[in-house]
Amino acid sequence: MRAMLLVNPKATTTNARTRDVLIRALGAAVELAVEETGYRGHAASLAATARSKGYDVVAVLGGDGTINETVNGLLNPVNGEAVPPLDDPSSGRPALIVIPGGSANVFARALGLPNDPVESTGVVLEALRDDRRRTVGLGQALWEGQSRYFTFCSGMGYDAEVVRAVEGLRGTGRKATPARYVNTALRHYLATDKRHPAITLTGPGILRARGLFMAIISNTSPWTYVGTRPVQPTPWASFETGLDLLGLRRMGLVSMAPVIRHILTESDALPAGRHLVQLHDEPEFTLTAERPVAFQLDGDYLGERETVTFRSTPNALQVLV
Repeated sequence: MRAMLLVNPKATTTNARTRDVLIRALGAAVELAVEETGYRGHAASLAATARSKGYDVVAVLGGDGTINETVNGLLNPVNGEAVPPLDDPSSGRPALIVIPGGSANVFARALGLPNDPVESTGVVLEALRDDRRRTVGLGQALWEGQSRYFTFCSGMGYDAEVVRAVEGLRGTGRKATPARYVNTALRHYLATDKRHPAITLTGPGILRARGLFMAIISNTSPWTYVGTRPVQPTPWASFETGLDLLGLRRMGLVSMAPVIRHILTESDALPAGRHLVQLHDEPEFTLTAERPVAFQLDGDYLGERETVTFRSTPNALQVLV
């Protein structure tokens, strides 16, 4: 079995010792090529190369952003090349191995992997030995002629603004720790416009919902983690169903506090409130904003957008887990 390992040397919890252990362990099980990512978009390019050269597996040591790039490199055409149809993920497309190396590692943990990279390596080596695969669905976001898949979440509005702020801090050399996300979210909340919502939800068979300040789109649950605690605004979301959504029509403290408490402490029940807009297991919907609003995908800030369509893509990817 031929495998390509993509390593993000700048991932939050990655170090040289972890990389060496993983490389030796995988190298003993498969014919291994190792590539380090050097810039934004590099993982997608390397994954596309692995697909075109007929590799059986692409493994990733990195955070959710690197994993997202890799998934898009495996699934999206590059330079007009043909790619296997998504309804046959075993045909000509490498399977994915995920080794958590970031701060939250939401996709890896949603798959049931340990958050420790060395422990996860043991699990995926067992999956390799037994050829244990799981086929998962993905979300897809489409805007202005562009398309990108996401593994666990996307969002427009306040949550994407927080992601943008944290990315700015990372650009100054600070790490994206859970505490930094929480502190940034609190500071940003104080400066957020809580009187002029911009987003409208529409979709086939969906009642139009106006006046949203933010919308969380989920392909699985949890949405993220604060340390070891899962945050679950859409607890019914899964890789085997369509997309879920939670939208907020109010951003005041009285409205927000019960929702925050609920999504941090409840595991199965949906948050309740007339100011909430909720969808479950939907194949497609669109968010349109009266003005450009922040947009994020798998924790990666993608600029300000006015219209984004979200689609569920069932059975899109095989993961060794």
